[in-house]
Amino acid sequence: MPLLKDFYTILSFEKAPDNTAKASLRLNKDHPVFAGHFPGQPVTPGVCMMQIIKELGEKWAGMPLQLRTARNVKFMAIINPFETSDIDLTLQFEELEEGLSIKSTTTFAETTALKFSGVFQKKTP
Repeated sequence: MPLLKDFYTILSFEKAPDNTAKASLRLNKDHPVFAGHFPGQPVTPGVCMMQIIKELGEKWAGMPLQLRTARNVKFMAIINPFETSDIDLTLQFEELEEGLSIKSTTTFAETTALKFSGVFQKKTP
């Protein structure tokens, strides 16, 4: 279940046999988070973009995850949901002893917005 209700809609999610996945999402430009980040010039918060990666990782793995280590996080472009509401993510997964490694790239049109790599562990209650 997404942390932020109605923040985005999954348009497509395709798993491949080589431990990769591709997802297309539509951001909800009317979500309350954009009213505060930032008024008059909405920007998709980086932490929300990382949360989306975690949630797609959970969808791929079929279990709840929590971030253990963010190895590399590069924000390269601003995503304004009023200008660009559709984003694409490519994800590479590797199962490790300490959890699940995820490398991801978030793009819109021809622009790379985020490159992320990190390790997630199974979330314990």
